[in-house]
Amino acid sequence: MAVKKGAFILFAFYTRFACCDYYRMGTNTNAAEAMQFLREYDREASGMCYRVTISQWKFVTNITDYNRRKMLEELGISSKFERLSWRKAAAYDATRVSDAHSRRQLMKIIQSSRAALPDEQFSELQNLVTEMKEIYNSAKICPFGEKPYDPHIPRLPPNDQPEITLNQHYHLKNQPFQHYQLNQEVTEYPSYCDMQLDPEISRILAHSRIESELLYVWKSFRDQTGPKLKNRFMRYVQLANQAAVSTGYKDAGDQMRNAYDDTSFRESVEEIYNQVSPLYKQLFTYVRRKLVQRYGENSVRSDGPIPAHLLGNMWAQNWKSIMDLVMPFPQAPNIDVTAEMLRQGFTPLRQDSVSLLPCGLNA
Repeated sequence: MAVKKGAFILFAFYTRFACCDYYRMGTNTNAAEAMQFLREYDREASGMCYRVTISQWKFVTNITDYNRRKMLEELGISSKFERLSWRKAAAYDATRVSDAHSRRQLMKIIQSSRAALPDEQFSELQNLVTEMKEIYNSAKICPFGEKPYDPHIPRLPPNDQPEITLNQHYHLKNQPFQHYQLNQEVTEYPSYCDMQLDPEISRILAHSRIESELLYVWKSFRDQTGPKLKNRFMRYVQLANQAAVSTGYKDAGDQMRNAYDDTSFRESVEEIYNQVSPLYKQLFTYVRRKLVQRYGENSVRSDGPIPAHLLGNMWAQNWKSIMDLVMPFPQAPNIDVTAEMLRQGFTPLRQDSVSLLPCGLNA
């Protein structure tokens, strides 16, 4: 009993001092006030998040001075709200909040925010985020220029010339973007330099099968963004680390990992990786072999990594756009389970519920 009692005291001491004072917990012990603050925060933060998201969406989809000003206005209001909310939350002693869910909410506000920074540095961090987003979303590149003849893409017959869209890109009806060639030796893009990540660059990476063109647009976009982002991002990391240390973390990475509420997060990730790794390696080598067959070993080493620009996505994170190159048994009919799902009475809600079960979540 003495050992258990001692362990309990040690745990309570750790919870109160190591977890809370270390995170600069406040002295306000009024739990009712803390609960009222959380209710107000939840209501106001939801509206704030919506307004900021809408303003950012309008800006990145239509980059104008007006939309930029509106976005900066909303971000400024949001930053002030975040800072004020952090100060209010930090004034409370979360250990006095009996409800575990509410206590967790309060600790999240205190520990997840960058608002622990001094005013000047907090503003600098917010400005850096805005600048980096603007650089990324406004980057433009020039067209590829002369496009060499690709024997894998059939030429168009003389009576089937492509239509020209408003933005002067050639398209064929019912054909993927650039899965064709004009009936001549060399095709040139129009000579303008305003191709952006969406839609032009993303579309080319998804549908072009000309390796030199893919490499060009992949590299050109990074040349337009990387050098401008580098120093800003390095400064952002410095400020993010400083904010994390101020709220009791080792660094910003430690702060972000804490959001998962898993004390063995690293071990859990490693376990999942080890489970998935054998299947992924088989998938990787299969796709690599298909790309070697398509582009040749001068472009893809048969024993090396897959070049990122050949995977149909700017970040190589989604390979669905190259299914026409890697689909096994391409002549086999597609599997359509719609009729069977309807027979079993599936609804959109039931689909969502069932999809949660393998994740260990309640349906």
